[in-house]
Amino acid sequence: MPLTLEQIVEETRHWAPARLAELVDNLTLELHGGIPPDVEDAWKQEARRRLAEIENGSAQTVDGDEVSARVRRVVGR
Repeated sequence: MPLTLEQIVEETRHWAPARLAELVDNLTLELHGGIPPDVEDAWKQEARRRLAEIENGSAQTVDGDEVSARVRRVVGR
């Protein structure tokens, strides 16, 4: 017998945030028909380009704590 929506919601209350985010991401992709192959390929190329810049030192990186501090300032927290 299929689970009800309420049963699914109750079950996911106990999941780690990362696992829940993965479920939401998968459902969103399913709902919208996935990522078009050309878009996925473009993002992969961009990710590779950015990684290469980090590895060869041509990209200026920012410490994660500094990024968090900047975001808190922007959102007023």
